[in-house]
Amino acid sequence: MMAVLPQTAPFYALRGAVVAALLALSAWRLGALSRGSVRASLAPSPLAAGAAAGVFVLLVWIAPETWLGFGTPVAPSESPYSPEVCGWALVLAKLAASAFVIPVAEELFFRKWLVDFAGFWWMVALFAVEHGERWHVGAATGVVYGLLARRFGLSAAIVAHAVTNLGLGLFVVFFDRWQFW
Repeated sequence: MMAVLPQTAPFYALRGAVVAALLALSAWRLGALSRGSVRASLAPSPLAAGAAAGVFVLLVWIAPETWLGFGTPVAPSESPYSPEVCGWALVLAKLAASAFVIPVAEELFFRKWLVDFAGFWWMVALFAVEHGERWHVGAATGVVYGLLARRFGLSAAIVAHAVTNLGLGLFVVFFDRWQFW
């Protein structure tokens, strides 16, 4: 669906809402939100490991362009997701979808379904491709999240992805680093 719709803030918000609705429906239908399964999947050790991995991956994403001078900055007026272009409501919708919807959807797809269907390295390769010009960082991220899911479970990978995406989104907004979005 991401490749079909235009890369604009309103369509990103629409994608986020659709994915959130599908995840909620799936969770309700499969009983994934029952008291026992949530308690079992949110044990402190996977959460701590996920949070630590999320911060590590965030630093891997921003370090080359921020501290080493690689990459080209994008002016806010050139980004379809900046408040100058789409307004704060859609910026906040993108931030919320990036931090709380996309991690669940992508981890279920990449670290659960795709690993089971095609294997670990195919998952890494497709996660790299999905991240376009930052494919090398996407590949490293796929390895980290994949190993995390193997060791601590899918909930740890979801937490890591959420921490990374929320941190990256806040970094983009507060430091005008729109090239990351």
